[in-house]
Amino acid sequence: MGESVQAEVMMSFLVSEELSFRIPVELRYETCDPYAVRLTFHLPGDAPVTWAFGRELLVDGVGRPCGDGDVRIAPVDPEPLAEVLIRLQVGNDHALFRSSAAPLVAFLDRTDKLVPLGQEGALADFDAHLDEALDRILAEEQSAG
Repeated sequence: MGESVQAEVMMSFLVSEELSFRIPVELRYETCDPYAVRLTFHLPGDAPVTWAFGRELLVDGVGRPCGDGDVRIAPVDPEPLAEVLIRLQVGNDHALFRSSAAPLVAFLDRTDKLVPLGQEGALADFDAHLDEALDRILAEEQSAG
């Protein structure tokens, strides 16, 4: 098992323009899957939901709008490092979360100290862990749906 970085961040789950509530979100990065970050959302009354997506997408999304698929991340204001919106979509359903940028940047800084951005492929035994990471992702998807 590789090394990991974890953090917990409070985010606002934006249900509508009038309704939002704060939820804990666990951020996780593991060297055995060095290109991805995982966010586990702890919604009240529901089982935790985990989304995995590219670490680089989160890095870029803190500073500028990015993503064109199921995950889109963008700063709320042009003022750098204020707040970030994370939009997760499956089909026509979507969820929108708002977070302060500071804890996301702190988490990403810790991941960069563990594995510098752009150096993911240089990890020893990366290929040996790739199948394990893919199996874990598939297992997470099967248990979620």
